[in-house]
Amino acid sequence: MGDYIDKFIQYMNDVKHSSNNTLASYKRDLKKFQDYLENEKIPDFSAVNTTMINTYILKLEKEGMSSATVSRNVASIRSFFIFLLNTGVITGNPTEKIKPPKVEKKTPETLSIEEVSLLLEQPSGTSDKEIRDKAMLELLYATGMRVTELISLKFSDVNLSLGFVQCIDNGKERVIPFENAAKSALTNYLFSVRPSMCGDSEYLFTNCKGEQMTRQGFWKIIKYYANRAKIDKDITPHMIRHSFAMHMVNNGADLHALQEMLGHSDISTTQIYLRGKRSKLKEVYDAAHPRAKVQI
Repeated sequence: MGDYIDKFIQYMNDVKHSSNNTLASYKRDLKKFQDYLENEKIPDFSAVNTTMINTYILKLEKEGMSSATVSRNVASIRSFFIFLLNTGVITGNPTEKIKPPKVEKKTPETLSIEEVSLLLEQPSGTSDKEIRDKAMLELLYATGMRVTELISLKFSDVNLSLGFVQCIDNGKERVIPFENAAKSALTNYLFSVRPSMCGDSEYLFTNCKGEQMTRQGFWKIIKYYANRAKIDKDITPHMIRHSFAMHMVNNGADLHALQEMLGHSDISTTQIYLRGKRSKLKEVYDAAHPRAKVQI
């Protein structure tokens, strides 16, 4: 059964150009489903029926998985069986009538503009490392990139004179502008630090050994400066991405333009940031309207 999963992952990579994170999720979900089937002595995927899948979904829920995680597992299984159907491995789709649990999309946790400013102020020294860290943090908040995209940027992906980066994720390309603070930090890094730190590396940012930065390495950088700033939140690279998006929406950014900058394939994913704007409008209304506090 594992061979079919590998073929599906290859198909999603080569044909659908799914992101690396999506591919990893598909593989993880399907391997877990495969383990379940093998424990139940199910010989192959052609023997799977709707009842078995529903039983598996109930099992995930009993394990304490969130609705969002269960829903993602259902989506992975459904996509996989459609692939098996289209390639002639099975003759019917057992997921056709499967309904994933309803998932309430929560407004992502973000930093305030003041907290972001405080965080970005932390790498203020003149050491090569702090100059590099300053450039990375400024660019992350200026563009809202995913951390994988940031550490995968090549030197050739940056256009300083026009103020944009070309971001490529698994074959999908988009251009994201960045503002003057990020441009200043990048300029300082590129001309005073990068030649000695990165050597002949093609990557825009490297670790102090001249090797490509890892996700874990950058995560540690953020934790270090968050602690130094004494911000009492569990700050992650993705929280900075959410903060970028929320601040853009609150300041009047066009939703479709933001969708393009974030690389969302579906506008509904971007619309979640409107909730924060509505909340802010309600606060403004309650504070300003003369009859907002009238008791009834």
